[in-house]
Amino acid sequence: MNLAVKDLEADSSLGPISPEALGNRVVVRARTLLRLAPFDMSTEEGRSKERYRRATLTTISSAAAMGASLLTTLISVRLTVRYLGTERYGLWMTVISFLAMLSFADLGMGNGLLNAISEAHGKDDRESARKNVSSAFFMLSGVAVLMLLVFAIAYPFVPWPRVFNISSPLAVKECGPTVLVFVFCFALYLPLCVVQRVQMGYQKGFASNLWRATGSLLGLGGLLLAIHLKKGLPVLVLAVLGGPAIADLLNSIEEFGWSKPWLFPAWSCFDREVARRILVLGSQFFLLQIAGALAFSSDNIVAAQVCGSAAVTQYAVPMRLFAASASVVGIFYSPLWPAYGEAAARGDIDWAKRTLIRSLGGTLIASALLGTILVLFGNVIIYYWVGPQIRPSFSLLCGMAIWSVLGTLGGAQAMFLNATNRIRFELMCAVPLAITAVLAKIVLARWIGIPGIIWGLVIAYALTTVLPSAVYIPRVLSTLKQSLASLSEVQVRQ
Repeated sequence: MNLAVKDLEADSSLGPISPEALGNRVVVRARTLLRLAPFDMSTEEGRSKERYRRATLTTISSAAAMGASLLTTLISVRLTVRYLGTERYGLWMTVISFLAMLSFADLGMGNGLLNAISEAHGKDDRESARKNVSSAFFMLSGVAVLMLLVFAIAYPFVPWPRVFNISSPLAVKECGPTVLVFVFCFALYLPLCVVQRVQMGYQKGFASNLWRATGSLLGLGGLLLAIHLKKGLPVLVLAVLGGPAIADLLNSIEEFGWSKPWLFPAWSCFDREVARRILVLGSQFFLLQIAGALAFSSDNIVAAQVCGSAAVTQYAVPMRLFAASASVVGIFYSPLWPAYGEAAARGDIDWAKRTLIRSLGGTLIASALLGTILVLFGNVIIYYWVGPQIRPSFSLLCGMAIWSVLGTLGGAQAMFLNATNRIRFELMCAVPLAITAVLAKIVLARWIGIPGIIWGLVIAYALTTVLPSAVYIPRVLSTLKQSLASLSEVQVRQ
Protein backbone atom coordinates (compact mmCIF):
# COMPACT_ATOMS: atom_id res chain seq x y z
CA MET A 1 0.00 0.00 0.00
CA ASN A 2 2.87 2.38 0.77
CA LEU A 3 4.30 1.64 -2.66
CA ALA A 4 1.02 2.62 -4.26
CA VAL A 5 0.87 5.88 -2.32
CA LYS A 6 4.42 6.82 -3.26
CA ASP A 7 3.82 5.96 -6.92
CA LEU A 8 0.82 8.24 -7.02
CA GLU A 9 2.50 11.07 -5.17
CA ALA A 10 5.53 10.84 -7.47
CA ASP A 11 3.42 11.14 -10.61
CA SER A 12 3.62 14.82 -11.49
CA SER A 13 0.90 14.41 -14.09
CA LEU A 14 -1.66 13.97 -11.34
CA GLY A 15 -1.16 17.45 -9.94
CA PRO A 16 -2.42 18.41 -6.49
CA ILE A 17 -5.00 15.93 -5.28
CA SER A 18 -7.10 15.71 -2.14
CA PRO A 19 -6.53 13.00 0.47
CA GLU A 20 -9.84 11.43 -0.53
CA ALA A 21 -8.82 11.25 -4.19
CA LEU A 22 -5.41 9.88 -3.22
CA GLY A 23 -7.10 7.24 -1.11
CA ASN A 24 -9.39 6.22 -3.97
CA ARG A 25 -6.46 5.90 -6.34
CA VAL A 26 -4.54 3.84 -3.81
CA VAL A 27 -7.51 1.46 -3.61
CA VAL A 28 -7.57 1.22 -7.40
CA ARG A 29 -3.83 0.50 -7.49
CA ALA A 30 -4.20 -2.15 -4.79
CA ARG A 31 -7.02 -3.81 -6.71
CA THR A 32 -4.80 -3.81 -9.80
CA LEU A 33 -2.12 -5.75 -7.93
CA LEU A 34 -4.54 -8.15 -6.24
CA ARG A 35 -5.23 -10.35 -9.22
CA LEU A 36 -4.43 -13.94 -10.13
CA ALA A 37 -3.41 -13.33 -13.75
CA PRO A 38 0.26 -12.32 -14.13
CA PHE A 39 1.36 -9.14 -15.89
CA ASP A 40 3.23 -9.15 -19.18
CA MET A 41 6.90 -9.77 -18.33
CA SER A 42 8.19 -8.71 -21.73
CA THR A 43 8.15 -4.99 -20.80
CA GLU A 44 9.88 -3.14 -17.99
CA GLU A 45 6.57 -1.77 -16.68
CA GLY A 46 5.01 -5.23 -16.76
CA ARG A 47 7.95 -6.75 -14.87
CA SER A 48 7.68 -4.02 -12.23
CA LYS A 49 3.96 -4.59 -11.73
CA GLU A 50 4.44 -8.37 -11.65
CA ARG A 51 7.07 -8.11 -8.91
CA TYR A 52 4.77 -5.90 -6.83
CA ARG A 53 1.82 -8.22 -7.51
CA ARG A 54 3.69 -11.27 -6.31
CA ALA A 55 5.11 -9.42 -3.30
CA THR A 56 1.60 -8.26 -2.36
CA LEU A 57 0.16 -11.77 -2.64
CA THR A 58 3.07 -13.16 -0.62
CA THR A 59 2.51 -10.56 2.10
CA ILE A 60 -1.18 -11.41 2.38
CA SER A 61 -0.52 -15.14 2.41
CA SER A 62 2.23 -14.64 5.04
CA ALA A 63 -0.35 -13.03 7.28
CA ALA A 64 -2.67 -15.99 6.69
CA ALA A 65 0.11 -18.48 7.48
CA MET A 66 1.03 -16.52 10.61
CA GLY A 67 -2.61 -16.56 11.69
CA ALA A 68 -2.88 -20.32 11.15
CA SER A 69 0.33 -20.89 13.11
CA LEU A 70 -0.88 -18.66 15.95
CA LEU A 71 -4.25 -20.45 16.04
CA THR A 72 -2.49 -23.81 16.16
CA THR A 73 -0.21 -22.65 18.97
CA LEU A 74 -3.00 -21.21 21.10
CA ILE A 75 -5.20 -24.29 20.80
CA SER A 76 -2.41 -26.84 21.13
CA VAL A 77 -0.93 -25.21 24.24
CA ARG A 78 -4.31 -25.16 25.98
CA LEU A 79 -5.01 -28.80 25.10
CA THR A 80 -1.59 -30.33 25.65
CA VAL A 81 -0.93 -28.72 29.03
CA ARG A 82 -4.06 -30.36 30.40
CA TYR A 83 -3.61 -33.63 28.54
CA LEU A 84 0.10 -34.25 29.16
CA GLY A 85 0.64 -32.77 32.61
CA THR A 86 3.57 -30.64 33.74
CA GLU A 87 6.54 -32.97 33.18
CA ARG A 88 5.43 -34.48 29.88
CA TYR A 89 4.47 -31.03 28.58
CA GLY A 90 7.94 -29.79 29.54
CA LEU A 91 9.42 -32.69 27.56
CA TRP A 92 7.20 -31.74 24.61
CA MET A 93 8.34 -28.09 24.70
CA THR A 94 12.01 -29.04 25.07
CA VAL A 95 11.91 -31.38 22.09
CA ILE A 96 10.03 -28.86 19.92
CA SER A 97 12.54 -26.15 20.87
CA PHE A 98 15.23 -28.16 19.09
CA LEU A 99 13.58 -27.07 15.82
CA ALA A 100 15.27 -23.68 16.15
CA MET A 101 18.67 -25.30 16.68
CA LEU A 102 18.24 -27.79 13.82
CA SER A 103 17.24 -25.00 11.42
CA PHE A 104 20.99 -24.76 10.78
CA ALA A 105 21.10 -28.38 9.63
CA ASP A 106 20.70 -27.49 5.94
CA LEU A 107 24.07 -25.68 6.19
CA GLY A 108 22.51 -22.61 4.58
CA MET A 109 21.91 -24.46 1.30
CA GLY A 110 18.24 -23.48 1.28
CA ASN A 111 19.13 -19.78 1.09
CA GLY A 112 21.82 -20.52 -1.48
CA LEU A 113 19.24 -22.28 -3.64
CA LEU A 114 16.84 -19.34 -3.30
CA ASN A 115 19.47 -16.95 -4.70
CA ALA A 116 20.38 -19.34 -7.51
CA ILE A 117 16.73 -19.76 -8.55
CA SER A 118 15.97 -16.03 -8.49
CA GLU A 119 19.03 -15.41 -10.70
CA ALA A 120 18.03 -18.18 -13.11
CA HIS A 121 14.51 -16.75 -13.19
CA GLY A 122 15.88 -13.31 -14.05
CA LYS A 123 17.84 -14.83 -16.94
CA ASP A 124 14.99 -17.16 -18.03
CA ASP A 125 17.48 -20.02 -17.72
CA ARG A 126 15.52 -23.25 -17.16
CA GLU A 127 18.55 -25.50 -17.48
CA SER A 128 20.42 -23.69 -14.72
CA ALA A 129 17.33 -23.75 -12.51
CA ARG A 130 16.91 -27.52 -12.95
CA LYS A 131 20.57 -28.20 -12.17
CA ASN A 132 20.33 -26.08 -9.03
CA VAL A 133 17.13 -27.78 -7.84
CA SER A 134 18.43 -31.30 -8.45
CA SER A 135 21.83 -30.58 -6.92
CA ALA A 136 20.32 -29.00 -3.80
CA PHE A 137 17.73 -31.76 -3.42
CA PHE A 138 20.25 -34.60 -3.48
CA MET A 139 22.71 -32.78 -1.22
CA LEU A 140 19.98 -32.13 1.36
CA SER A 141 18.81 -35.73 1.02
CA GLY A 142 22.38 -36.80 1.78
CA VAL A 143 22.44 -34.58 4.88
CA ALA A 144 19.13 -36.12 6.00
CA VAL A 145 20.39 -39.69 5.52
CA LEU A 146 23.64 -38.89 7.36
CA MET A 147 21.65 -37.36 10.22
CA LEU A 148 19.49 -40.49 10.53
CA LEU A 149 22.52 -42.79 10.44
CA VAL A 150 24.36 -40.86 13.17
CA PHE A 151 21.20 -40.75 15.28
CA ALA A 152 20.52 -44.47 14.80
CA ILE A 153 24.04 -45.31 15.99
CA ALA A 154 23.89 -42.98 19.00
CA TYR A 155 20.26 -43.64 20.02
CA PRO A 156 20.77 -46.80 22.13
CA PHE A 157 23.65 -45.28 24.09
CA VAL A 158 22.07 -41.93 25.06
CA PRO A 159 20.35 -41.80 28.48
CA TRP A 160 17.39 -39.78 27.20
CA PRO A 161 15.59 -39.38 30.57
CA ARG A 162 18.77 -37.91 32.06
CA VAL A 163 19.25 -35.60 29.07
CA PHE A 164 15.78 -34.11 29.59
CA ASN A 165 15.91 -34.42 33.39
CA ILE A 166 12.62 -36.31 33.77
CA SER A 167 11.64 -38.89 36.37
CA SER A 168 7.98 -39.96 36.09
CA PRO A 169 7.59 -43.52 34.70
CA LEU A 170 5.40 -42.49 31.76
CA ALA A 171 7.66 -39.61 30.72
CA VAL A 172 10.72 -41.87 30.99
CA LYS A 173 9.03 -44.47 28.79
CA GLU A 174 8.01 -41.92 26.12
CA CYS A 175 11.19 -39.86 26.10
CA GLY A 176 13.33 -41.88 23.66
CA PRO A 177 10.53 -42.65 21.15
CA THR A 178 9.52 -38.96 21.17
CA VAL A 179 13.02 -37.87 20.18
CA LEU A 180 13.11 -40.63 17.54
CA VAL A 181 9.89 -39.38 15.94
CA PHE A 182 11.13 -35.79 16.04
CA VAL A 183 14.45 -36.55 14.34
CA PHE A 184 12.73 -38.64 11.64
CA CYS A 185 10.25 -35.85 10.83
CA PHE A 186 13.00 -33.25 10.70
CA ALA A 187 15.17 -35.40 8.42
CA LEU A 188 12.16 -35.77 6.12
CA TYR A 189 11.73 -31.99 6.13
CA LEU A 190 15.24 -31.26 4.79
CA PRO A 191 14.74 -32.46 1.18
CA LEU A 192 11.07 -31.45 1.17
CA CYS A 193 11.94 -27.82 2.01
CA VAL A 194 13.46 -27.48 -1.47
CA VAL A 195 10.04 -26.72 -2.92
CA GLN A 196 9.61 -23.74 -0.59
CA ARG A 197 12.91 -22.21 -1.68
CA VAL A 198 12.09 -22.80 -5.33
CA GLN A 199 8.74 -21.07 -4.96
CA MET A 200 10.32 -18.16 -3.13
CA GLY A 201 12.99 -17.88 -5.84
CA TYR A 202 10.27 -17.66 -8.48
CA GLN A 203 8.47 -15.07 -6.33
CA LYS A 204 5.71 -17.55 -5.54
CA GLY A 205 6.05 -17.22 -1.80
CA PHE A 206 2.27 -16.88 -1.64
CA ALA A 207 1.92 -20.52 -2.74
CA SER A 208 4.47 -21.66 -0.17
CA ASN A 209 2.72 -19.69 2.58
CA LEU A 210 -0.67 -21.19 1.77
CA TRP A 211 0.80 -24.67 1.94
CA ARG A 212 2.45 -23.74 5.27
CA ALA A 213 -0.92 -22.65 6.60
CA THR A 214 -2.38 -25.93 5.37
CA GLY A 215 0.38 -27.83 7.16
CA SER A 216 -0.33 -26.00 10.42
CA LEU A 217 -4.02 -26.85 10.20
CA LEU A 218 -3.24 -30.48 9.32
CA GLY A 219 -0.96 -30.65 12.35
CA LEU A 220 -3.69 -29.21 14.55
CA GLY A 221 -6.19 -31.73 13.20
CA GLY A 222 -3.77 -34.57 13.83
CA LEU A 223 -3.17 -33.31 17.38
CA LEU A 224 -6.90 -33.17 18.13
CA LEU A 225 -7.34 -36.70 16.77
CA ALA A 226 -4.40 -38.04 18.77
CA ILE A 227 -5.74 -36.51 21.99
CA HIS A 228 -9.24 -37.84 21.25
CA LEU A 229 -7.78 -41.33 20.82
CA LYS A 230 -5.72 -40.83 24.01
CA LYS A 231 -2.39 -41.51 22.30
CA GLY A 232 1.01 -40.95 23.86
CA LEU A 233 3.50 -38.12 23.39
CA PRO A 234 5.37 -39.71 20.42
CA VAL A 235 2.09 -39.85 18.45
CA LEU A 236 1.33 -36.23 19.35
CA VAL A 237 4.73 -35.12 18.06
CA LEU A 238 4.19 -37.16 14.90
CA ALA A 239 0.81 -35.49 14.39
CA VAL A 240 2.08 -31.94 14.89
CA LEU A 241 5.22 -32.34 12.75
CA GLY A 242 3.66 -34.77 10.28
CA GLY A 243 1.01 -32.27 9.19
CA PRO A 244 3.54 -29.78 7.76
CA ALA A 245 5.53 -32.69 6.25
CA ILE A 246 2.42 -33.92 4.41
CA ALA A 247 1.73 -30.38 3.20
CA ASP A 248 5.31 -30.04 1.91
CA LEU A 249 5.02 -33.40 0.14
CA LEU A 250 1.75 -32.38 -1.56
CA ASN A 251 3.26 -29.01 -2.42
CA SER A 252 6.26 -30.74 -4.02
CA ILE A 253 3.97 -33.03 -6.04
CA GLU A 254 1.96 -30.05 -7.29
CA GLU A 255 4.98 -27.84 -8.05
CA PHE A 256 7.26 -30.45 -9.64
CA GLY A 257 4.50 -32.65 -11.05
CA TRP A 258 2.13 -30.09 -12.61
CA SER A 259 3.25 -26.48 -12.25
CA LYS A 260 6.95 -26.88 -13.24
CA PRO A 261 7.53 -30.54 -14.21
CA TRP A 262 10.83 -29.63 -15.86
CA LEU A 263 12.19 -28.86 -12.36
CA PHE A 264 11.53 -32.36 -11.02
CA PRO A 265 14.76 -33.44 -9.25
CA ALA A 266 16.69 -35.96 -11.32
CA TRP A 267 20.08 -37.52 -10.61
CA SER A 268 21.07 -36.94 -14.24
CA CYS A 269 20.80 -33.18 -13.58
CA PHE A 270 23.05 -33.24 -10.53
CA ASP A 271 26.04 -31.01 -11.30
CA ARG A 272 29.13 -31.00 -9.10
CA GLU A 273 30.08 -27.43 -9.95
CA VAL A 274 26.56 -26.19 -9.28
CA ALA A 275 26.49 -28.17 -6.03
CA ARG A 276 29.80 -26.63 -5.00
CA ARG A 277 28.50 -23.10 -5.66
CA ILE A 278 25.35 -23.75 -3.62
CA LEU A 279 27.42 -25.22 -0.80
CA VAL A 280 29.89 -22.30 -0.79
CA LEU A 281 27.13 -19.69 -0.79
CA GLY A 282 25.15 -21.75 1.70
CA SER A 283 28.12 -21.95 4.06
CA GLN A 284 28.24 -18.15 4.11
CA PHE A 285 24.55 -18.02 5.01
CA PHE A 286 25.22 -20.71 7.63
CA LEU A 287 27.94 -18.64 9.31
CA LEU A 288 25.69 -15.60 9.10
CA GLN A 289 22.91 -17.51 10.89
CA ILE A 290 25.26 -18.62 13.65
CA ALA A 291 26.56 -15.09 14.23
CA GLY A 292 23.01 -13.75 14.24
CA ALA A 293 21.88 -16.39 16.71
CA LEU A 294 24.73 -15.48 19.05
CA ALA A 295 23.97 -11.76 18.82
CA PHE A 296 20.18 -11.93 19.08
CA SER A 297 19.56 -15.04 21.20
CA SER A 298 21.94 -14.30 24.05
CA ASP A 299 19.64 -11.80 25.80
CA ASN A 300 18.02 -14.26 28.21
CA ILE A 301 21.35 -15.92 29.02
CA VAL A 302 22.90 -12.55 29.89
CA ALA A 303 19.82 -11.61 31.92
CA ALA A 304 20.02 -14.84 33.91
CA GLN A 305 23.77 -14.69 34.52
CA VAL A 306 24.10 -10.97 35.28
CA CYS A 307 20.72 -9.93 36.72
CA GLY A 308 19.38 -13.24 38.08
CA SER A 309 16.90 -15.81 36.81
CA ALA A 310 13.89 -13.66 37.75
CA ALA A 311 15.14 -10.99 35.35
CA VAL A 312 14.64 -13.33 32.39
CA THR A 313 10.86 -13.17 32.73
CA GLN A 314 10.92 -9.40 33.28
CA TYR A 315 12.90 -9.04 30.05
CA ALA A 316 11.48 -11.81 27.85
CA VAL A 317 7.77 -10.97 28.19
CA PRO A 318 7.94 -7.36 26.89
CA MET A 319 10.47 -8.46 24.28
CA ARG A 320 7.84 -10.82 22.87
CA LEU A 321 5.57 -7.85 22.19
CA PHE A 322 8.23 -5.98 20.25
CA ALA A 323 9.33 -9.16 18.45
CA ALA A 324 5.73 -9.66 17.33
CA SER A 325 5.55 -6.10 15.98
CA ALA A 326 8.84 -6.64 14.10
CA SER A 327 7.45 -9.87 12.63
CA VAL A 328 4.38 -8.01 11.37
CA VAL A 329 6.56 -5.41 9.62
CA GLY A 330 8.81 -8.18 8.29
CA ILE A 331 6.04 -9.83 6.28
CA PHE A 332 5.96 -6.72 4.08
CA TYR A 333 9.65 -6.54 3.12
CA SER A 334 10.58 -10.25 3.18
CA PRO A 335 8.96 -11.04 -0.23
CA LEU A 336 11.33 -8.52 -1.86
CA TRP A 337 14.39 -10.80 -1.52
CA PRO A 338 13.72 -12.87 -4.68
CA ALA A 339 12.31 -9.81 -6.46
CA TYR A 340 15.61 -7.96 -5.98
CA GLY A 341 17.54 -11.00 -7.23
CA GLU A 342 15.41 -11.37 -10.36
CA ALA A 343 15.55 -7.62 -11.07
CA ALA A 344 19.35 -7.54 -10.70
CA ALA A 345 19.70 -10.51 -13.06
CA ARG A 346 17.56 -8.74 -15.68
CA GLY A 347 19.43 -5.46 -15.24
CA ASP A 348 16.42 -3.59 -13.76
CA ILE A 349 18.67 -1.77 -11.28
CA ASP A 350 16.52 1.38 -11.19
CA TRP A 351 13.55 -0.71 -10.06
CA ALA A 352 15.64 -2.33 -7.31
CA LYS A 353 16.89 1.05 -6.10
CA ARG A 354 13.43 2.61 -6.16
CA THR A 355 11.87 -0.33 -4.35
CA LEU A 356 14.63 -0.48 -1.74
CA ILE A 357 14.14 3.20 -0.87
CA ARG A 358 10.39 2.73 -0.57
CA SER A 359 10.86 -0.42 1.49
CA LEU A 360 13.15 1.36 3.94
CA GLY A 361 10.79 4.33 4.20
CA GLY A 362 7.73 2.16 4.80
CA THR A 363 9.64 -0.01 7.30
CA LEU A 364 10.81 3.04 9.24
CA ILE A 365 7.32 4.54 9.49
CA ALA A 366 5.56 1.27 10.39
CA SER A 367 8.12 0.10 12.97
CA ALA A 368 8.35 3.56 14.58
CA LEU A 369 4.55 3.77 14.83
CA LEU A 370 4.20 0.30 16.37
CA GLY A 371 7.15 0.92 18.69
CA THR A 372 5.65 4.19 19.94
CA ILE A 373 2.32 2.49 20.65
CA LEU A 374 4.04 -0.25 22.63
CA VAL A 375 6.09 2.26 24.63
CA LEU A 376 2.95 4.21 25.56
CA PHE A 377 0.69 1.24 26.25
CA GLY A 378 3.13 -1.63 26.81
CA ASN A 379 2.56 -1.83 30.57
CA VAL A 380 -1.21 -1.87 30.10
CA ILE A 381 -1.01 -4.62 27.48
CA ILE A 382 1.31 -6.71 29.65
CA TYR A 383 -0.92 -6.22 32.69
CA TYR A 384 -3.95 -7.68 30.92
CA TRP A 385 -1.83 -10.31 29.20
CA VAL A 386 0.12 -11.88 32.06
CA GLY A 387 -0.82 -9.93 35.19
CA PRO A 388 0.71 -7.28 37.48
CA GLN A 389 3.89 -9.18 38.33
CA ILE A 390 5.73 -7.86 35.26
CA ARG A 391 6.18 -4.09 34.91
CA PRO A 392 8.92 -3.14 32.44
CA SER A 393 10.58 0.23 32.96
CA PHE A 394 10.23 3.13 30.54
CA SER A 395 13.92 2.78 29.68
CA LEU A 396 13.47 -0.90 28.80
CA LEU A 397 10.44 -0.20 26.60
CA CYS A 398 12.23 2.66 24.81
CA GLY A 399 15.26 0.49 24.15
CA MET A 400 13.09 -2.29 22.75
CA ALA A 401 11.21 0.20 20.56
CA ILE A 402 14.45 1.55 19.10
CA TRP A 403 15.69 -2.01 18.62
CA SER A 404 12.51 -2.94 16.72
CA VAL A 405 13.07 0.04 14.38
CA LEU A 406 16.75 -0.73 13.80
CA GLY A 407 16.11 -4.48 13.50
CA THR A 408 13.44 -4.09 10.85
CA LEU A 409 15.52 -1.53 8.92
CA GLY A 410 18.43 -3.97 9.03
CA GLY A 411 16.11 -6.73 7.83
CA ALA A 412 14.93 -4.62 4.89
CA GLN A 413 18.55 -3.88 3.99
CA ALA A 414 19.46 -7.56 4.31
CA MET A 415 16.84 -8.55 1.71
CA PHE A 416 18.72 -6.50 -0.90
CA LEU A 417 22.17 -7.64 0.22
CA ASN A 418 21.11 -11.30 0.29
CA ALA A 419 19.60 -11.07 -3.17
CA THR A 420 22.72 -9.51 -4.69
CA ASN A 421 25.03 -12.10 -3.02
CA ARG A 422 26.75 -9.56 -0.76
CA ILE A 423 26.98 -12.19 1.96
CA ARG A 424 30.67 -11.57 2.67
CA PHE A 425 29.90 -7.97 3.60
CA GLU A 426 27.10 -9.17 5.88
CA LEU A 427 29.53 -11.58 7.53
CA MET A 428 32.01 -8.74 8.01
CA CYS A 429 29.23 -6.97 9.93
CA ALA A 430 27.77 -10.02 11.69
CA VAL A 431 30.95 -11.32 13.34
CA PRO A 432 31.82 -7.98 15.04
CA LEU A 433 28.12 -7.64 15.90
CA ALA A 434 28.05 -10.99 17.70
CA ILE A 435 31.15 -10.15 19.75
CA THR A 436 30.26 -6.51 20.43
CA ALA A 437 26.63 -7.25 21.28
CA VAL A 438 27.43 -9.88 23.91
CA LEU A 439 30.10 -7.71 25.54
CA ALA A 440 27.92 -4.59 25.47
CA LYS A 441 24.97 -6.47 26.98
CA ILE A 442 27.09 -7.74 29.86
CA VAL A 443 28.75 -4.38 30.58
CA LEU A 444 25.54 -2.32 30.41
CA ALA A 445 23.49 -4.91 32.31
CA ARG A 446 25.98 -4.67 35.18
CA TRP A 447 25.87 -0.88 34.97
CA ILE A 448 22.15 -0.05 34.59
CA GLY A 449 20.41 -3.39 35.10
CA ILE A 450 17.90 -5.14 32.83
CA PRO A 451 17.50 -2.24 30.32
CA GLY A 452 21.24 -2.42 29.66
CA ILE A 453 20.75 -5.70 27.79
CA ILE A 454 18.61 -4.19 25.04
CA TRP A 455 20.59 -0.94 24.92
CA GLY A 456 23.78 -2.95 24.45
CA LEU A 457 22.19 -4.69 21.47
CA VAL A 458 20.94 -1.38 20.06
CA ILE A 459 24.36 0.26 20.21
CA ALA A 460 26.18 -2.77 18.79
CA TYR A 461 23.69 -3.29 15.95
CA ALA A 462 23.63 0.38 14.95
CA LEU A 463 27.42 0.65 14.83
CA THR A 464 28.29 -2.69 13.22
CA THR A 465 25.35 -3.31 10.86
CA VAL A 466 22.85 -0.53 10.12
CA LEU A 467 25.30 2.33 9.56
CA PRO A 468 27.86 0.31 7.53
CA SER A 469 25.03 -1.05 5.36
CA ALA A 470 23.71 2.47 4.76
CA VAL A 471 27.15 3.41 3.39
CA TYR A 472 27.73 0.16 1.48
CA ILE A 473 24.38 -0.30 -0.29
CA PRO A 474 24.65 2.86 -2.48
CA ARG A 475 28.05 1.57 -3.62
CA VAL A 476 26.49 -1.76 -4.56
CA LEU A 477 23.79 -0.01 -6.58
CA SER A 478 26.43 2.11 -8.32
CA THR A 479 28.52 -0.98 -9.10
CA LEU A 480 25.51 -2.84 -10.53
CA LYS A 481 24.64 0.19 -12.63
CA GLN A 482 28.19 0.43 -13.99
CA SER A 483 28.28 -3.31 -14.75
CA LEU A 484 25.02 -3.00 -16.65
CA ALA A 485 26.34 -0.03 -18.64
CA SER A 486 29.56 -1.90 -19.49
CA LEU A 487 27.58 -4.95 -20.62
CA SER A 488 25.37 -2.76 -22.82
CA GLU A 489 28.45 -1.22 -24.47
CA VAL A 490 29.88 -4.66 -25.21
CA GLN A 491 26.59 -5.81 -26.72
CA VAL A 492 26.39 -2.68 -28.91
CA ARG A 493 29.94 -3.25 -30.21
CA GLN A 494 29.18 -6.88 -31.00
